[in-house]
Amino acid sequence: MLKNIFNPYTITVLMLICSNVFMTFAWYGHLRNMTNKSWWIAALVSWGIALLEYLIMVPANRIGFTVYTLPQLKIIQEVITLSVFIPFSIFFMHQPFKWDYVWAMICLLGAVYFMFRN
Repeated sequence: MLKNIFNPYTITVLMLICSNVFMTFAWYGHLRNMTNKSWWIAALVSWGIALLEYLIMVPANRIGFTVYTLPQLKIIQEVITLSVFIPFSIFFMHQPFKWDYVWAMICLLGAVYFMFRN
């Protein structure tokens, strides 16, 4: 069972999810937690978080490139980005839910279809 989980397909997606969580906090977390700090302090903290993101994302893309095409890797990343950003936006940033999130995800699923069809 573990062998099935720890294959390049799954490891790539799991690592990209982890890196995207860091990316989302690096890009947007300061808007909630550091509004009273100078922009350059927020930038330094964000760069530190982004370093963690890159330390996960670069190997994830290298592993993923052994089993996915470059366009497939990109569309996987976009789906993960929206899948992480929507809960982040609603639960961490306290933004209201919008049906536009659902429609955007449906559009991305269409993009997934076209990138992965033979």
